[in-house]
Amino acid sequence: MTAARFVSTTAWLPLGWMAVFLLLPVAILLRVSLSEPRFDQPPYTELFAIDETGHWVWEGSLQAWRWLFEDPTYRDALLGSLVMASLTTIACLLLSLPMAWAIARAPLAWRTALLLAVILPFWTSFLIRVYAWISLLKPEGLINTTLLGTGIIDTPLLILHTNAAVLIGMTYAYLPFMVLPLYATFVRIEDDLLQAAADLGATPWQTFLRISLPLAWPGVLAGCLLVFIPAMGDFVVPDLLGGPDNYMLGTALWNEFFRNADWPTASALALTMLLVLLAPLALLQRLQRRDEVPA
Repeated sequence: MTAARFVSTTAWLPLGWMAVFLLLPVAILLRVSLSEPRFDQPPYTELFAIDETGHWVWEGSLQAWRWLFEDPTYRDALLGSLVMASLTTIACLLLSLPMAWAIARAPLAWRTALLLAVILPFWTSFLIRVYAWISLLKPEGLINTTLLGTGIIDTPLLILHTNAAVLIGMTYAYLPFMVLPLYATFVRIEDDLLQAAADLGATPWQTFLRISLPLAWPGVLAGCLLVFIPAMGDFVVPDLLGGPDNYMLGTALWNEFFRNADWPTASALALTMLLVLLAPLALLQRLQRRDEVPA
């Protein structure tokens, strides 16, 4: 087998994988979204039926898509998810920049232990970690108990079941997704560049802003996408830490699929979220292509 034929053959493997596990589920969602709900199995109607004359007749419906644009509940869920995912991404970025930089500049003997501390939460159940935040944020939890004991506050803070609790929980959950790509870019920055900047009179803060951060721009983009995309569809954190005002896309999908058994509307909502997430992916690809163009 020639090299060109081998490359051509192996190229079909990822294309086939994407067709089976990406395009096929999207096609199924689109098919379900064009039907109407019913109390049967499957819980949606067929798109085509045979009439008395023996001809195929279209029996699909766009009602699920109309509801997405007419019902303000879904618009609020989409807007709430966009806002919360953006705030989570910004919070993770601000916290991860000094963490990743400190790990990348730490002695080699310490880096493995520091990286292990970052990824250690992944070794435990995500659900257990969220429940742990409930015990910390509730009125009689550790945070309020400590603040009351030190005299900083007189009455317990109402943190649980608020937007602040959701932001804290999601930032904690997705922080490693930001730290790791930033570390991977920071650690590749040569020490000679930093030393040259110091010799020219730049302060450590100026060196970080003018040299390290621009060189780490690919890691920043990758980390932002790794945080923003799962945060858009998160269900566990808003459901456990949020309140009635924290209605996000993940909660809406859960309600439509399992509580209301309205699979067409849930499928349309899932496709809408997918379309929204394609925008940052397209932006990342455009920025990467621009960086690859030789100066």
